[in-house]
Amino acid sequence: MVSVREKAVAFRRLHGGDEAFIIPNPYDVGTAVILEQLGFKALATTSSGFAFSRGLQDNHVNRDQMMAHVSDIVSATSLPVSADLENGFFDSPEEVAKTITMAGEAGLAGGSIEDSTNGSMDEPLYSLGVARDRMIAAVEAKAGLPNDFVLTARAENFLVGRGSIDNVIKRLQAYQEAGADVLYAQGLSKLEDVISVISNVDLPVNVLARPSDPDFSAAKLSAVGVKRISVGGALARATLGAFIRAGQEMLEGGTFDFASEAIAHADIQAMFEGRS
Repeated sequence: MVSVREKAVAFRRLHGGDEAFIIPNPYDVGTAVILEQLGFKALATTSSGFAFSRGLQDNHVNRDQMMAHVSDIVSATSLPVSADLENGFFDSPEEVAKTITMAGEAGLAGGSIEDSTNGSMDEPLYSLGVARDRMIAAVEAKAGLPNDFVLTARAENFLVGRGSIDNVIKRLQAYQEAGADVLYAQGLSKLEDVISVISNVDLPVNVLARPSDPDFSAAKLSAVGVKRISVGGALARATLGAFIRAGQEMLEGGTFDFASEAIAHADIQAMFEGRS
């Protein structure tokens, strides 16, 4: 059994490689086990994927539910797991710190805190001062954990439609100064913006993958200095997309061709062998 300490050490080491590593996002225990079987080196949870699996909208899972979920994922795999901790689930720096403490106690090797308010249409982002204070609190909390913890700071400007690349960089620089370990700006859509971020910070940068964009291949992103590539809720949405299309085929056409693309029962059985 791989210890929490060993997972944490392995996770930090991955960020120092010459090439970007892909960190896929399972949304339940089964998908975490499958991704480990496929050969990935680390996993990251997805708040949207988990919420959808519970029949909820994104950002409608509370902290206790999320901690139970990430604990299940951690227990299911020998890989390091980083968690999408949304905005820490509360506004105050004190509660953000508590979220990080709980994350460490759950056995996570890392986690992310975003600067989105997750609810205010008028103010979708915390002011930079407040966001920085929240990140400082998270950094202080991780310093008190018994094992290493890779803290990712997320700038959500592009996700909520606020701010320019210059503002994104300003926020990421503030989070770097606060003591974060990895920086992540969701919604970067141009390689030149990725390069601008990397050129203006000194920490490993995570980039969200973009489908059908040759500039966002793992090779291209590695070449410009990206250290980590995640897919967010894309795996969950891909699964749900196939599920919905299958349901529509049955309902509207009375046919079952979707089943021809299903993985064999025996193959899934083999992946889960010995887990009962």
